[in-house]
Amino acid sequence: MNRLEGERGFCGAGKLARVAAVSVHPGEEPPISGTRGSGTIFFSHCNMRCLFCQNYPISQYGNGREMDTDTLAGEMLRLRELGVHNVNFVTPTPHVPQMLEAVLLARGKGFDLPVVYNTNGYDALETLALLDGVVDIYLPDAKYLSAELAATASETPDYARHNEAALAEMVRQVGFLSVGDDGIAARGVLVRHLVLPGRVGETEAVLAHLSGRHGPELPLSLMGQYFPAWRAAATGGFDRKVTRKEYDRAIDAASLLGFRNVFIQER
Repeated sequence: MNRLEGERGFCGAGKLARVAAVSVHPGEEPPISGTRGSGTIFFSHCNMRCLFCQNYPISQYGNGREMDTDTLAGEMLRLRELGVHNVNFVTPTPHVPQMLEAVLLARGKGFDLPVVYNTNGYDALETLALLDGVVDIYLPDAKYLSAELAATASETPDYARHNEAALAEMVRQVGFLSVGDDGIAARGVLVRHLVLPGRVGETEAVLAHLSGRHGPELPLSLMGQYFPAWRAAATGGFDRKVTRKEYDRAIDAASLLGFRNVFIQER
């Protein structure tokens, strides 16, 4: 698709970046939000169709406003003035060219905070090559190992293959998440995994694969906040929250695999 000619592909993004929200976010993992918050820029559109997406008005319906790169750079500088620890681009994959231009413009005007690439993990190596030396912190998902589940839940049957390659490239670029004496991260990869209802076996498989590929030192965030948003409420097997027992089983799986740097949510 040629976006410069007004064409739109699977993700629905166009020539200009579409931004749904710019805000100070206190709810990321502690090394990311810290004490002053993470400066989040939520992009609209997405290259996946997760039927349980909690941000579906943004990701699937494209709610937001178009923003040129000068304005986007200005928003980065405004967040810096608010005292945030970093600027955190959420669902950036469809807007990487615009994001890159905005980062370079902002840096030319004094922007000096870490850049966070907060992604579903379904990224092409060609895209990540453009980010080498620009992104400081990667927050990728590792959603699935099963092609069948990835197809059913997100319309991405090839997710695992692309995700494995993407994570390896991210780790090559910036290593594992490193935290300073102040407890705030400045560089590295932190992998997130959302536990799905009735599918803790998939979580166990994903964690085992991550451990085998990267070792138990890989920083991991186990998320248990699933609820049946968007189309999930009407889809059997996805129409309930994750139970305490299921989440505890996921935590046990990480422990048995020897993961030593795991963020666990309060329930």
